[in-house]
Amino acid sequence: MQARINVTSVFVDDQAKALAFYTEKLGFLPKTDVPVGEHRWLTVVGADAPDGVELLLEPDEHPAAKAYMRALVEDGIPATSFAVDDVVAAHRELEAQGVRFTQPPTPMGPVVTAVLDDTCGNLIMIASPA
Repeated sequence: MQARINVTSVFVDDQAKALAFYTEKLGFLPKTDVPVGEHRWLTVVGADAPDGVELLLEPDEHPAAKAYMRALVEDGIPATSFAVDDVVAAHRELEAQGVRFTQPPTPMGPVVTAVLDDTCGNLIMIASPA
């Protein structure tokens, strides 16, 4: 057997706000939007891979999710990481759009990383080759 990643998720405090941020600021495309009770099975995909791995914008309704998210943010730990072609250019573009960064572009060996606030309860790392 060979497993592959099909869907991964980030907990978010507001699905509509998350969808707007992840599509309008980070450039993801909406993929699936299915009502599930008071919430939605809401996924986005990379613009360059519309049939690729889906990112589920998962409601943080479980008390453990809220505590987990809060602890990660308090410790400055990103919930996940996304690849970009050029972190310095992405940082410049996103800052111009009002995105708040907790870490500016920083060389980390073979990569350059920056960490942003997704406005939905998470820190997100972006990375590109150095």
